[in-house]
This record gives sequence, structure tokens and C-alpha cells, in this order.
Amino acid sequence: MMTSSADALLAGNRLTLTDYRAKHFLWSVTNGVATITLNRPERKNPLTFESYAELRDLFRDLVYATDVKAVVIHGAGDNFCSGGDVHEIIAPLIDLPMPELLLFTRMTGDLVKAMRHCPQPVIAAVDGVCAGAGAILAMASDMRLGTARSKLAFLFARVGLAGCDMGACSILPRIIGQGRAAELLFTGRAATGDEGFAWGFYNRLCAPETLLDDAATLASELVAGPTFAHGITKKMLHQEWSMSIDEAIESEAQAQAICMSTRDFERAYRAFAAKARPVFEGD
Repeated sequence: MMTSSADALLAGNRLTLTDYRAKHFLWSVTNGVATITLNRPERKNPLTFESYAELRDLFRDLVYATDVKAVVIHGAGDNFCSGGDVHEIIAPLIDLPMPELLLFTRMTGDLVKAMRHCPQPVIAAVDGVCAGAGAILAMASDMRLGTARSKLAFLFARVGLAGCDMGACSILPRIIGQGRAAELLFTGRAATGDEGFAWGFYNRLCAPETLLDDAATLASELVAGPTFAHGITKKMLHQEWSMSIDEAIESEAQAQAICMSTRDFERAYRAFAAKARPVFEGD
């Protein structure tokens, strides 16, 4: 039987986020699917210092959340996100000394790290403008649904910055290939929805009016699956980028052995034997 100290330790590393009250975007949780809505449609949903920090902290907390099994992120209105707010972020940055600029760029990079390290699959539902830091949010997600009118643009070169922002030079080539990534990062041009789909940035294109529902349906399908194992899959997809083939095979052997010790693995077998559909519970 678990000791009271062990109970306390586990309790201290569990969170429920259904009732979380976001300050700088909208947040809701329904049947294990969390929805983040960037909610400044009159400005095409730009990010601020505060929304960057709150998103970073929320994705960090998701590591311990017991009630969130998948995340959908989208923008209110007809656009995903126009990037960092020109007046609330870009203008103040001009006057900051380099050490403080480095604090900011590390903070924005920490948001991507938090998205990559939370165990929940993250699905970006991208309509309209998806630019700058907004393009990074979509890139850092595990899957992306777009529309024909999606406009993907890594605008950094157009404001005098390098394209190597928030992990773009590492992650983007792995999604769309080195040459295509180089083109977008050097030129800052917008890729159409059709281009993004053909290049593999979007998993599929949806009608604008069904985009959010399609993303929620995909998220619900993932929630109905073996969510503990999904977390392992996400971890290995990220972790194996820096491994040799031999290291990856050994790591996957260890990861799969862990998954074989779960109740979900046993449930799947018993359901198969009974010619029934397994009901996974994530343990």
C-alpha cells in the first residue's frame, strides 16, 4: 500500500486545469480536450510579453495536468496569429540593452520548449494569417490543420532579424525540408495553404467553417486512445532527433517496455480477445 508521504508526493505533482482562468487568451477544457483561443481578432491575434509568458507557464503546467489529454490552439476570427505585437513588443525591444533582449528571446524559446515537452499532443488549427511568432506556434505544434486561405510567413528577415528564431532553423526543415525552409526563412514570403499542405506543414486542409470542429474531432480521437502511450510517442519523436539509429532503437525498446506495463496494454489485449473495442484510460 502506498505510504502517506508517497500520496502527498504524487498529489503535489498533479494538477487539474479545467478551471484555469487565463488572463491573456481564452482557455477551456471539454472531455480532456483543452482549447486555447488567441483572442485579439481586431489585430489578427498578436502576442504580447504577457501572453508569451502565460502560454509558456501553462504549457509547463500541462506536464502535471491529469484532466487534459490533448490541446487545440487557434485564433479568434479569421486569422491564427500575426506574431509579436508591433506596438507592444517590437517598439519596446528597440530600446532594450542586449542582456535584456536575451532574456526576452530566451523566454520566447522557452514557450517552444514547453510545447515540445508537454506530453499532450498539440494541434494547431490555422486559418488566415499565421505569421512570425504565430508561425512558430504552429510549427511547434505536433499536428497542423490549415485552410486554403492560410498564409504562413516567417517574417523575421523582413524586420531585420535572422530566421533562426525560437528553433525555426532546427524544427522547420524537419517538417518541410531544408530547401523550402531556407526559402521561407530567407525571404519572409507567405506560403499559401496549398503550398503548406503539399510541403507537409499541414496534415490536411479544411473548410474555414469546419476547421475548429475538425481539430477538436482529431483531438477527441487522440483522447480516446492510449494517452500515456501518446505521451511516450511525443517524447520519442522529439528526443530521437539527436540520436544515432542504434541509440534510437534502444530508447524505443525501453519506451515500449514501459508502455507494455500499462493497464491500457492489457485492456487492448482483453478487448481483442473478446472481439470488442478497447476502452483506454491512460494508465
